[in-house]
Amino acid sequence: MPDNLNVERNLLGEPILSQSPATSAPAVGAGDDANGDATPLLVQYYYTLIRWKWVALGIVLASLAIGGIVTMLMTPQYTAAARIGIEREQKRITNVDDIDPERQGQSVEFYETQYQLLRARSLADRVVRRLRLAGNAEFLAAHGAEAPAMSGLSTARQREQLQKQAAQLLLRHIEIVPVPRSTLIDIRYTSASPKISADIANAWANEFLLSSVDRRFDSTREARVFLEQRLADLRSKLEQSERDLVNYSRETGIVTLSRAENGEGRTRVERTLAAANLEALSSELVQATAARIEAESLVSARGGGATSDTISNPAIQAMRQRRAELEAEYARLMVQFEPGYPVAASLRSQISDLQTSIAREEARVAASARNNLIAARQREESLRSRVEALTAEFGGQQTSSIQLGIYQREVDTNRQLYDSLLQRYKEIGVAGVAANNISLVDRAELPAVPSSPRIPLNVAVALLVGLGLAGIAIFALEQIDEGMRNPNDVKRLLGVPLLGSVPETDEETQGILELLADPKSEITEAYLTIRSNLAFTTEHGVPKTLMVTSTRASEGKTTTSIALAQTIARTGRRTLLIDADMRSPSIHHRLDLHNKAGLSNLLAGEDNWAALIQATQNPHLQIMSSGPIPPNAAELLSSDRLKRLIQALSTEFDNVIVDSAPVIVLADAPLISNTVEGTVFVIEAAGPPVRGIRGAIARLRSANPKIFGAVLTKLTADMASYGYGYGYGYGYGYGYGLGANDRSTTE
Repeated sequence: MPDNLNVERNLLGEPILSQSPATSAPAVGAGDDANGDATPLLVQYYYTLIRWKWVALGIVLASLAIGGIVTMLMTPQYTAAARIGIEREQKRITNVDDIDPERQGQSVEFYETQYQLLRARSLADRVVRRLRLAGNAEFLAAHGAEAPAMSGLSTARQREQLQKQAAQLLLRHIEIVPVPRSTLIDIRYTSASPKISADIANAWANEFLLSSVDRRFDSTREARVFLEQRLADLRSKLEQSERDLVNYSRETGIVTLSRAENGEGRTRVERTLAAANLEALSSELVQATAARIEAESLVSARGGGATSDTISNPAIQAMRQRRAELEAEYARLMVQFEPGYPVAASLRSQISDLQTSIAREEARVAASARNNLIAARQREESLRSRVEALTAEFGGQQTSSIQLGIYQREVDTNRQLYDSLLQRYKEIGVAGVAANNISLVDRAELPAVPSSPRIPLNVAVALLVGLGLAGIAIFALEQIDEGMRNPNDVKRLLGVPLLGSVPETDEETQGILELLADPKSEITEAYLTIRSNLAFTTEHGVPKTLMVTSTRASEGKTTTSIALAQTIARTGRRTLLIDADMRSPSIHHRLDLHNKAGLSNLLAGEDNWAALIQATQNPHLQIMSSGPIPPNAAELLSSDRLKRLIQALSTEFDNVIVDSAPVIVLADAPLISNTVEGTVFVIEAAGPPVRGIRGAIARLRSANPKIFGAVLTKLTADMASYGYGYGYGYGYGYGYGLGANDRSTTE
């Protein structure tokens, strides 16, 4: 077995091996957050609620009671609802579309406007006048109101005040509720009278429809007046522009034969007189030129022989045909007869006559061709002169037609605007009788049951308010009560290792020694853990000399001293427990010993310490009581005798445990801590505030900085479950839980 292992045995006789490190190590075990995870936040909330459950329950019950009383005292209210439908519409005074794209197709603004119109003061005034609610006693009683004071006011002023009061009441109790994903709107009115609620809801819907019609008529009337003025202006402009067009046409001599309108309504001049004449003469000139060329070709062809005219002339063709026949007949006769033959001579005479006739006819045709050429040339020249004159005239009109087009476009623009506004004016004339975009869908009926108070809702609200107030109260109490509850917080908040946690017990029924006698008890296991953790605080195992103290009295300091001494002594180590709390000694009472003489005697001058030690039932445990209470305890503890005494006792005993007075106010604990190896600091769970504990530890460290660790006492089940040691170690190890009445008043 290694030399640095100390063999100890628990109450069951099982060995406990504890290693003595070369340097002191922080305590390990129950609740040390250095070796385990912090407690989940929800678990902390749960046990915080358990701790303050009665406070929370009281606040919640009080809130429910107040909510119930308020509900019983509330006047029943009845809500009636009428439903209307509003369709999207877009009114236009002209046919010109809106040029702002952001305003097109946006229905949100339209319906928001309608909602505001439904909540308008003017609509409330209409309902007041329709139902005659001004000064109506039944109406005022349904709202718990009274007529305002009227003394000293004129009759008109009184009516105005009553009207204003009634309208304000209506606006205060009316509710406009859009139906989701539809164009329907519910008009709800709430009052103490079912009939008044239904009447006002229906009247509100009807008056809204009528007000919409009125607004429509008002808007069309204004539009008609506006359009009448614009039409008069445009009519004057149209007439003037037409006069300017006619006058300019007359001045420039432009005669228009035909006009046409394009798709945009613009007039386009298709033909003028000059253009038509130029077109006709140009066509004739082309024909005349062609005739002249043809005549020239005929004349020029005459000099080269037969022309087409002579060839195609029927008379010449007939004579040539006859001549050919006669010449053929003459040639046949010449085969048989001489030229002088009479028949041959006659044929020759006929051929000569035909030849003369053909020549005469050809001469006539040639003369006719020459005459035709002269006539064609004269006609061509005449037509060419006229075309040139018309071309010059048309060119001048082309320049003038630019200004004519400007006059024509002005006429077209004025005519289009005039026709458009005139059409819109006619439409507006019948707009008042057009279908309304607002319709009454459902009329309000008399409500059969009250809409308020709603008992389930009120109870839920009261419950939520109670839970909220309870949470605030618990938070405030937690902030005020700063005691240490979570074992994991010892190291985090104090910087001191946690040696162990001790559960809460009832020492009035059983003493600490009786509780420690049970090897399976939670107390026994707790102090065994503390003793084991102490073995890791020094190189030689459990400290030979240590002091046990606390911040204030009644934290379990003395109980811890006795239990720790008893636990160490059961391992066979000679242990001495000294009661150094000479202001309020209690160890001799707990162990049923006398206190005739003790520590105070030794510090006052006696030297025989062995005579002052008392035995206990445990042969390894001995006690030195405090002795008579001295008037100057601090002076006795500050002398060197205490230090020498502790050194002498440490040579005779394996372990010396000193039970000191609390740290707060008294100087005893710092004086004693300077004479021992270190201190075990006892902290009562949910006891002194953290700042007080920190102050006490700081005072101790000013005398002896060595603090072995802290012991958290009186730990309840809810607090113990924050950490690992008690909630898991004890509960899991032996299955013991803490009873509801296991509250200890140690010391």
